[in-house]
Amino acid sequence: MTAAESAVETIQREMTAFARRARASAGRMHPELSLVSYTLLGHLEERGGCRATDLASHYALDKSTVSRQVGALERAGLIERRLAPDDHRVQVLHLTQAGEEILAQVTERRRGAFQERLADWPADDLVRFAAYLERYNAGSAD
Repeated sequence: MTAAESAVETIQREMTAFARRARASAGRMHPELSLVSYTLLGHLEERGGCRATDLASHYALDKSTVSRQVGALERAGLIERRLAPDDHRVQVLHLTQAGEEILAQVTERRRGAFQERLADWPADDLVRFAAYLERYNAGSAD
């Protein structure tokens, strides 16, 4: 195995461990908010709202999966549907005030957890790591 192949194996293993840890910690951040729900709420906040089909497309998820997640978030009072101002046939999902508050709470807790985990990293390492993650995700065509 070449050094590059070995590095790719290590990256794959460590990214899997990262994803597993993120899923496991989501319940500690907020018991009723899964990692998927948190991600969807964050996307809605970032975009100022969007259609459920846009969520499915962006995250490469089945429409029925998104529909279940959206339904649960609506029942929890975290999102609401509004008619699009330019086309009243289209419903756009938006965060409710409760959704904004929970998202802010969980985001702050997640940020704190990252800061704690990375507290002993030199600033140069943090900057490099952030740049590598951005580069990796920008090249992702999932």
